[in-house]
Amino acid sequence: MSLMTNFASSVKLKSTKGVIMRKSILLGSVAALLVSASSLAENIYFPEEFVPLQVGERVIESSIFSRVDDVELAPGTYQLKLKYTDLYDLGYDDHEVIESEPFWVNVTVEAGKDYTLVFNRAENAVAAKVFAEAPQVSLKAKGSTLAEPLNVIAERQLQSSQFNQQASETPAGPQKPSRPIKPIAPINGKGMPSAANMLDFWWQQATLAERQAFLDKVTK
Repeated sequence: MSLMTNFASSVKLKSTKGVIMRKSILLGSVAALLVSASSLAENIYFPEEFVPLQVGERVIESSIFSRVDDVELAPGTYQLKLKYTDLYDLGYDDHEVIESEPFWVNVTVEAGKDYTLVFNRAENAVAAKVFAEAPQVSLKAKGSTLAEPLNVIAERQLQSSQFNQQASETPAGPQKPSRPIKPIAPINGKGMPSAANMLDFWWQQATLAERQAFLDKVTK
């Protein structure tokens, strides 16, 4: 009886060790995948004067109590929507908030590189208002001594160009024959045109396809 008990305990112990080993392998694999995935993404860090609002069509959620000061992106080219906001002291217990309209920049992220958005901060509120009208920013890779200036596109400018592009791509629709419209002459004192005049009028305005469809209908 004791031999059977010891054998059962040994089998149970080996089974438990096998389960623990399999769990350890599984957890290790998951951790390796997470590390591998995170290694494929790089970071762009933003100074406190700039708020990232959007990456492409993805909106970045933030608030006064939950500020976003960096975004993680896989290597590639992106459009970032940003907003400039700064606070300047005007005197004792007096300050002014300077803000820009939202604007877009194109950035290219390379593998193995982190970046920081850099700019020249204005010395006073007056200069900050000028900067807010046309922000100038650059992207600096970590460890690099040079920053790459970014092309800034205002939100309203982008919307206007998109509208113009959509308008130019909109088909003009079916074209009518380019001939003058004949006036419909009245035949009575009430100014009502005759059926013949109406038929002639609409026949002149019809396309070749519409005329053929009409003939097919009346000749059946």
